[in-house]
Amino acid sequence: MMQDLAWFRYNLRRFLRFSEKAARACGVTPQQHQLLLGIAGFTDEGRATISDLAEFLQERNNSVVGLVERAAESGLVRRQSGKTDRRQVVVTVTKRGEEILSTLTQLHHDEVQRVKAGFPTRPRAEVKPRRAARRIRRGEA
Repeated sequence: MMQDLAWFRYNLRRFLRFSEKAARACGVTPQQHQLLLGIAGFTDEGRATISDLAEFLQERNNSVVGLVERAAESGLVRRQSGKTDRRQVVVTVTKRGEEILSTLTQLHHDEVQRVKAGFPTRPRAEVKPRRAARRIRRGEA
């Protein structure tokens, strides 16, 4: 059970590292990519409130406000006051943001397909740690 958890975490971290590199290669930060994804996909409405995004990103509202402000300055998102409650901020993705998100979504889909079959199993090439563990158990190390 512990080995399954360790390899699950390993594969998860590899995917997250891939995601971070892909976002940067497309000209956005990993946090901006997650923001775009949250706006486009979390609520099924193509828009989200700061509270929706805070839940999706598992961040505090004030942190999300700063992220949204920087993304708006970069031309990735648009902020608007809510129609019924002017204090509420509704965030949507701009055309530029949609193009970047579309590219990142395709890259991530391809990566998920590559790792899906083996997630969370150990790669076959990784036998050395097992040999070392056997030697330690036998007192040979």
